[in-house]
Amino acid sequence: MSYIRVNKHYIHLPYLFLGVIELALLLLAAWVAQQWQSSLTEQVPLWGAMAQQPWPHLSFAFVLSCCSLSMGVYPAMVREGYASMVLRTLVSFFLLGIVALYVISMLLPSLQLSQGIIFWGVLLATGLVFVSRWVFLKVVDTAELKRRVLVYGAGDRAKGLLDNLEPEQDLVGVQVVGCVPSGNECLTVDPAMILSTPDDWVAFVRSHNISEIVVSPDERRRGQGGAFPLDELIDCKLIGVPTSDALGFCERELGKIDIDLLKPGWMLFSDGFRYSRRRLLAKRLFDIALASLFVLVLWPVMLLTALAVMLESGRPVLYHQLRVGLNGKTFRIYKFRSMRQDAEKGGKAQWATKNDSRVTRVGAFIRNTRLDELPQLYNVLRGDMSFVGPRPERPEFVEDLARQIPFYDMRHKVKPGLMGWAQLKYPYGASVEDAKNKLQYDLYYTKNHSFFMDMLIMIQTVEIVLLGKGVH
Repeated sequence: MSYIRVNKHYIHLPYLFLGVIELALLLLAAWVAQQWQSSLTEQVPLWGAMAQQPWPHLSFAFVLSCCSLSMGVYPAMVREGYASMVLRTLVSFFLLGIVALYVISMLLPSLQLSQGIIFWGVLLATGLVFVSRWVFLKVVDTAELKRRVLVYGAGDRAKGLLDNLEPEQDLVGVQVVGCVPSGNECLTVDPAMILSTPDDWVAFVRSHNISEIVVSPDERRRGQGGAFPLDELIDCKLIGVPTSDALGFCERELGKIDIDLLKPGWMLFSDGFRYSRRRLLAKRLFDIALASLFVLVLWPVMLLTALAVMLESGRPVLYHQLRVGLNGKTFRIYKFRSMRQDAEKGGKAQWATKNDSRVTRVGAFIRNTRLDELPQLYNVLRGDMSFVGPRPERPEFVEDLARQIPFYDMRHKVKPGLMGWAQLKYPYGASVEDAKNKLQYDLYYTKNHSFFMDMLIMIQTVEIVLLGKGVH
């Protein structure tokens, strides 16, 4: 098994192991920085110093680890190479990390995060993590860490599964060995991936070091073009090779729910789509506290943004639209206006497009920096929205999309948010097909959302804001 499940969300073990190693290195960097600045003459043993004053070291390591996650350092290291990882690490440590540590040191002086610990610690930590990641890439063969998966089926469903995996091949924790055709189904997968039906399934999975079998035939019932190998798959399961269906496999590996495979019965009986009053109350209190903090800190930025919009294109400064929220109830969302006043002549809703000519110069800047969405803090305080959840859509679009996309209304079973899982995993959408693809991630969040997942989304959204991803 190359993954663990933390509070209903899957995390791949190779990244977790590297993160734990780096956490230890960050603690070491903080301790060395403290010793460097210490005026004490007596020598304190390494772990003794941490035991006496653990909070400076722990807070230092925790903040820098969060900064690495926020800039997508680990996926970039695997997908884009070492150079991209270096650039993202420098931004995460020297921009985000140092600023965050200095703010914490001012707000919580009891942590004893001195300037010396911050400066020398970040400098040393950067060198240590560069070395650890270089060693990881050189020594660890990421392909060897992946579980070898056999797909039972070689038709349209199997092809859809392979197509889903292809863009994420560098990041997922599996390698598809091949596809075994099911009965007389029409073969549509790449012929190079097709394997002959094993005479002895147990011997086959052992000789090919198979870790998992994914069942994805176009027809699973007995007697339809050939018998389903139930006994053979059970024998494989009894020797430790588990079997999973394509829907659950996609959810675990890709963080989305394939709506082409989704059935209402699965939604009813699956492990998910469960909420408690305590969880909802905690989420609401967290939203109020965080929104209030952002308003107190960012009101000067909001004032300057409003002034810039008014100086360039006049009033109104704010723009409002109806959006669909929890359980289909509509509410009025607020933004700083980023388009011309006549952006929608005749009142007809239009999809935003890339390099949209209706966007003003100030509007382009505040969209790229997400400053246009700051007035939505009011919506969070009102309770219309949460910090994390599916992005709310306009009623005109929802009505049309619900007719064309099955299960679309399921995304309204949770409160919409300022940021969401779909925004992290899929670029900006401006078509029905884009909406369908984003819905798969929204359904994953609807099924599995938790406080842990909300924190992960908020941390990773920093990269989206800083790099201007997904902005039209």
